[in-house]
Amino acid sequence: MQVNSEPITREVPDRTAGSPPLSPKARAAVVGHQLSEADAEKAAALRKMKLVALGLLIAMAVIFVFAFALQKDYTWLQYVRAAAEGGMVGALADWFAVTALFKYPMGIKIPHTAIIPRRKDQIGASLGEFVETNFLSEQVVQDKLASVNIARKAGEWLAGPGGAERVAKEGAAVIRGAFKVLNDDDVQAVIEGLVRKHLLAPPWGPPVGRMAERIFADGHHHKLVDLLVDRAADWVDDNHETISRLVSDRSPTWVPQFVDGLVGDKVYVEILKFTRAVQSDPNHQVRLSIDKYLNDLAQDLQFDPAMIARAEDIKAQVLGDPEVRELASRTWGTVKGALLSAVDDPDSDLTVKFKAAVRDFGSRLVNDAELAGKVNAWIGDAAGYLVRTYRSDIAGVITETVARWDAEETSRKIELQVGKDLQFIRINGTVVGSLAGLAIFAVAHLVFG
Repeated sequence: MQVNSEPITREVPDRTAGSPPLSPKARAAVVGHQLSEADAEKAAALRKMKLVALGLLIAMAVIFVFAFALQKDYTWLQYVRAAAEGGMVGALADWFAVTALFKYPMGIKIPHTAIIPRRKDQIGASLGEFVETNFLSEQVVQDKLASVNIARKAGEWLAGPGGAERVAKEGAAVIRGAFKVLNDDDVQAVIEGLVRKHLLAPPWGPPVGRMAERIFADGHHHKLVDLLVDRAADWVDDNHETISRLVSDRSPTWVPQFVDGLVGDKVYVEILKFTRAVQSDPNHQVRLSIDKYLNDLAQDLQFDPAMIARAEDIKAQVLGDPEVRELASRTWGTVKGALLSAVDDPDSDLTVKFKAAVRDFGSRLVNDAELAGKVNAWIGDAAGYLVRTYRSDIAGVITETVARWDAEETSRKIELQVGKDLQFIRINGTVVGSLAGLAIFAVAHLVFG
């Protein structure tokens, strides 16, 4: 039995203020005008079957009247009369039984009639309990999922044509929707809070010192020292005149000019020899001094309170409130712009790589039985947890939904769905009643004469 899940009370339009209430007949007429095409066909079939069942009852009544009137002249009509009489009794009894499900027969409030309108809420509760007990069972759900092999089917779809494109398209829609919902100021505030909590609140000295200590111990800083020494040697080599002029500018005025030139040349040569020596000798005293200085600095950053305080002062100067806000704003703007640009362009690197990853994952689900088994197990466990935890809430949707329905409209809707089949009960009751009436009369006539 399938019943339209829309709230049935919504099918009846709201009345304007001050208008008289709709009568049941007018209400039914309004609802009838709003039937869907499928429901209209069911309503027509139901009316047809009701006419057939009523026609059989009328036929039995007509036959009974004529047979009863002529049975003295034609004794064989007694059998016809008995059959028609049984048919009328069966038809009326089954009409009463079918009608009593949906309404009061002939409007008379006979006990235990109009069962669906009166017991709608109890029926909804029973239906919810039935679904919870027999369908929302953890074992039933897990067995069904195991028989379906969702991982393989999902893998075939993801690896097939259009699967990855559909996932990318829906993912892009989710990202665009999320960015529309998110407020930029709120996101920036969250980023700023994270920066302050995880970047600014902890002291920088000890972690930077530990990191520097590992770098210096492994010698990774030597390349940087080499680069600085090389640049210094190249500068000295290319600036003979500059060095000579610096020496001349700082010499006393009474010193002859040719002496300034000799001294400048000597200073240049010595500086060049010094830089070349530092450049060529990896164990030069200057290099060793640099290593010692850097190692001492790493230790001070970890253990010297004065150095740690100086590091905190530098951090506060570099990353004050305006800088942090600007960093949060720039970070969010960059991430947002990059993602929107990527998802809007089907040929962007992000989209292309995402589609390739989806296809690859789908192929692995198809070809890797171990991975597919793990995915199926995860899905089964997740479904089992959901059913185990929320089965009552899920079944409660049925109970609550039925409770919100209008009783009379619910009855009409259910009758529309199953009424045609129930009319066969009336027809069968007419036929069976006729045969029973004929058999009873024949046996009685045979026994008693």
